[in-house]
Amino acid sequence: MAPQPTAPLASVLFVCVHNAGRSQMAAGFLTHLAGDRVEVSSAGSLPADQVNPAAVEAMAEAGIDISTELPKLLTTEAVKASDYVITMGCGDACPVFPGRTYLDWALEDPAGQGVEAVRPIRDEIRTRVEALIAAIDAEREA
Repeated sequence: MAPQPTAPLASVLFVCVHNAGRSQMAAGFLTHLAGDRVEVSSAGSLPADQVNPAAVEAMAEAGIDISTELPKLLTTEAVKASDYVITMGCGDACPVFPGRTYLDWALEDPAGQGVEAVRPIRDEIRTRVEALIAAIDAEREA
């Protein structure tokens, strides 16, 4: 008998203004590192037309392809459907609902910067995503 698929441990929504850099990199790392254990989405309060090419290049250097991602508009439904909402500079544009865990990651905005400037932002995001996975795992084990 084939093993039954398990439901994700948690759902995580990453939000930044344009959904073109920080939130896309975070979603890429979480998807890559947690696999199907966590449901991942991202959105922006004022989404851009495309993902930041420097973010795409920086993530490709880390072995993660986000080149086919498209910026998405933040919706109330997306927030309601998420256990964790992680904001990155969206300010008051992010709706707040009880029963969710909200984290604000103060990260430099990679908009308009070259890949050299984006690499340290990417690396900081990876560190924070790894800590988030550890926290989600610990919470589920408790």
